[in-house]
Amino acid sequence: MSANFVEVKCRKAISNSSEGKKGDNTKILPALENSEKETPYPRFGGVYKIESKPHKFCPGCGHPIVLKMLGQVIDEMEIGQQVVFLVDIGCSLLAWDFYNLPTSQTHHGRTVPTAVGFKMADPGKIVIAYVGDGGAYAIGLQHTITSCLRNDPITTIVVNNTLYAMTGGQSAPTTIDKQITTTTPGGKSEFTTLKGPELLKSIAKPQAFIARGSTDKPLVLKQYLKKALETQIKGNFSLLEAISACPVNWRTNAEQTIKRMIELEKIFKLGEL
Repeated sequence: MSANFVEVKCRKAISNSSEGKKGDNTKILPALENSEKETPYPRFGGVYKIESKPHKFCPGCGHPIVLKMLGQVIDEMEIGQQVVFLVDIGCSLLAWDFYNLPTSQTHHGRTVPTAVGFKMADPGKIVIAYVGDGGAYAIGLQHTITSCLRNDPITTIVVNNTLYAMTGGQSAPTTIDKQITTTTPGGKSEFTTLKGPELLKSIAKPQAFIARGSTDKPLVLKQYLKKALETQIKGNFSLLEAISACPVNWRTNAEQTIKRMIELEKIFKLGEL
């Protein structure tokens, strides 16, 4: 139902009222008119870029949930003027116009060092590196580890869907045992599943924030996002991994996707490390 249709119905209801309440007209109609002039779109938070909605992600993808929670946190913390948002190659690049924020896309796996460079050039900025599990734990693993070792004051958000989604569902470092991908058609068995937060926790400074959430529990994820940004503001490294669904490459329907998410949350333990 469009906003125009609703307004017309409201106008008719008021004008046809047997009581003829003029006072209601003066109160309700200007409010409707002002609302329409402000924006013809649903109301979003301040950092959301309305013109880019609906988003570009596949149906059932977890990325929009992560991005929605992040946008709410940025708005509630009132830090939009300070944030620089960097995205990697892969599905994460589809967030390039999600926000009304200074945004830059990097080469694959180079989002973290680019974020460090931004932070060094302007320490007053709050810099977010938004990457997939491949960009963080495969081609970009050396940067993720080194940044954690140095306790660089940046925030890395890793969306983990256990495969390379944009390029067709190939096996990634996070692919779980026996998982079928385009490069492991018989089920993955060649290597141990990498768990990034656990790896980083063993080398992180005590002041760093390392956690794993899930798009299946968005409000908990939102709390972790806030803590991650607060940790950066205090001058320390933070990394949050978000377990995310990828029904297209998992080849799962809604019920199967929910079951897969439950399975993943048992393998990749949720919580602060």
